[in-house]
Amino acid sequence: MKPRISKQEFQNRILKMRKYMEANDIDAILVYGDEYRKENLRYVSNYWPIFERGAMLLGRTLDPIVLCAPEGQKVAEEMSVWPDIRLSPDFLCVTVPDEIDYPLAQYTSFSSLADELREKEKLEKLGIVGKDAMPVDLYEKIKAGFDTELIDCNELLFDLRREKSAEEVECLREAARIADAGFKAMMQSELIGKTELEAAGIAEAAARAEGAEHIIFQIYGSGKRTDRIVGRPTNKIIENGDMIMCALAVQYEGYVATCEMPFAVGEYSEETKYVIDVLVRALKAGQPYLKAGVPMKQFVQAVKQVFYEENLSEYDVYPPLHGIGCAEAESPYPDTETEEVFKAGMTVNTDISLFGLPGGSNRIEEGFVITENGAESLSPFINQCCKEWKVC
Repeated sequence: MKPRISKQEFQNRILKMRKYMEANDIDAILVYGDEYRKENLRYVSNYWPIFERGAMLLGRTLDPIVLCAPEGQKVAEEMSVWPDIRLSPDFLCVTVPDEIDYPLAQYTSFSSLADELREKEKLEKLGIVGKDAMPVDLYEKIKAGFDTELIDCNELLFDLRREKSAEEVECLREAARIADAGFKAMMQSELIGKTELEAAGIAEAAARAEGAEHIIFQIYGSGKRTDRIVGRPTNKIIENGDMIMCALAVQYEGYVATCEMPFAVGEYSEETKYVIDVLVRALKAGQPYLKAGVPMKQFVQAVKQVFYEENLSEYDVYPPLHGIGCAEAESPYPDTETEEVFKAGMTVNTDISLFGLPGGSNRIEEGFVITENGAESLSPFINQCCKEWKVC
């Protein structure tokens, strides 16, 4: 049976939100999401809008209400774990300025939702999750419609999402398995003579066939194009000896795992071997510090020490680790000064990178779940590639 997030898990999240509301004197919380910034809304309701916007409204006693736009109504009914689905005209298609007429839609206004809340409980403070993601005009409509003080509650969801349940870990494990399969299919194909777009298509097709809900992104570059930190695939022809930089981010049941292993096609130059060698050594140097109770800065320092010893610090452009979950990158995102310790149940992704070297630019991305005894890899193929890499 494929892993998924149970109704009980969502109910537990609602209980935690209500405890936060009580502790912080918040009367209700509105969690915003859209097609791109989906992570918080998916986390609390399982709904993921397409084209449009959405939200979930939660009172201290009022059952969750999921808000969507007319085109997304059936999608919301299919996905949402909460049965109360309402339509909002303020969540219509986000890409056009025209007023779109939906004659069959029965809309709910923000003011009527506020009245519904006030019939059962007080509404003096409304928490907002996703203020940083929503348009200013939508925020102003929410403020006017609910006619109450709005409190930024982003930290609530960031905190709740940091440590993962067993169900979340299994969803991430499946996302990583699928990403591994897509990456492996691409890496083991004959790529010389193909365009980057064709090569990227091999990875995406294999991942979809394995059950990918969505390809969040695929970074792709070959040869000199690896210098682009987050470049997209193009019609460039892949040539013998080209370094390949491919990061494949796969979503499964709302959870995102990314895998990436540096490699070259055909004949490896000594310069390219050197880049890969240093990245693999940096990963191996940091990995012992991926353990519950260990300060996060120690992992970062160990990775950066390898680069320092090789006089490559100028090619190291950002921290080598970040959290994963409902977003491809989420908290924690530690640096060399981060005193916070890893906790069992955290899920992280390496992002160990060097950019601008003569042999090419690249990174290693491998997912891990933190345990009391160390870190368990979520990406078996990437893990195998790193273990089997022969240093130059």
